Amino acid sequence: MDGLRVISAGFHPTIQDYGRPSVQHLGIPAAGAMDVPSLRLANRLVGNPENTAAIEIRLVGPTLEVLCDSVRVALAGSCTTMTLLGDDGGPLPAHQSVRLSRGQKLRVPPLSDSAGAYLAVEGGFDLPPVYGSPATFVRAGIGGFEGRALVDGDVLPVVTDAVDRRPEVMLATPSFLAAEGPIRIVLGPQDDFFTAASIDRFFSSEFVVGAAVDRMGMRLEGPAFEHSRGHDIISDGIALGAIQVPGNGQPIILLADHQTTGGYPKVGTVISSDVHRLGRLRPGQSVRFERISAADGERQARAAETDLQTIFRQITNAGPQLDLGRLQDSNLISGVVLAGA
Repeated sequence: MDGLRVISAGFHPTIQDYGRPSVQHLGIPAAGAMDVPSLRLANRLVGNPENTAAIEIRLVGPTLEVLCDSVRVALAGSCTTMTLLGDDGGPLPAHQSVRLSRGQKLRVPPLSDSAGAYLAVEGGFDLPPVYGSPATFVRAGIGGFEGRALVDGDVLPVVTDAVDRRPEVMLATPSFLAAEGPIRIVLGPQDDFFTAASIDRFFSSEFVVGAAVDRMGMRLEGPAFEHSRGHDIISDGIALGAIQVPGNGQPIILLADHQTTGGYPKVGTVISSDVHRLGRLRPGQSVRFERISAADGERQARAAETDLQTIFRQITNAGPQLDLGRLQDSNLISGVVLAGA
């Protein structure tokens, strides 16, 4: 089978696109990318529609071998430098497209500056959609590659098994990765289940991302909430970024694979334009929160999209590059290319 062979999977890589939010009323979690802006950028760099499914990398990336004629790939969401293995190898920068030929091997090392990144392939992967999306939801075994995380030996089929030679492109300064400041929260819908003092303490304190974090949720360690009306409610709907607080008072932020309903009160919800920042946080990192209104959250979402479009317009040609594939295809004798080669 043509495509990309997984030599070493790394840590729990999955295939993700925008997910399937339109079927949550059926009790099916949306899944999808934890860091949508980075997914969109990776696809832009290889010439795909922005919602094309890519490999979502968590902490440690895979090592892949090209089994087709050629592919074009790009890594976005981390400034970690990839490595082209073998005698013709060397470093390959993130946020830049690169064309690889049959037999070449690419390694994405442990991410140096983020918990997640996206490796996009020109044309995307030839995988069947489930409820309209190829996004992997491991707990139900649907989407992606056989409904699971990638493992050593998998061969990912690609839609385009030969890509043209053209100037590669790059984004020199992925400024959105440097976003700092508190994560912004809209209170509700059950903030009245907590004492005013504990809500004030939440916004004035620093929290640490706990070890219990995955695509479903992120447990925070810090000052506990005090429940004023108990810690159980009649189960209701859950939005991406909702902050549930169980009986121990420690908040849990619900992420891409979150359940569709839940019976713990929710003190607030992370605004949509900050959710992707959560996907980059590692266990042990500190985070603070800021209260804003729903109207301000909507304004921030519009501003974030404007900023991202400005960043996309900064994608430029990467400049002259040594085309290793073309060099290897040439007939070389004593370092001289034969006429007509």
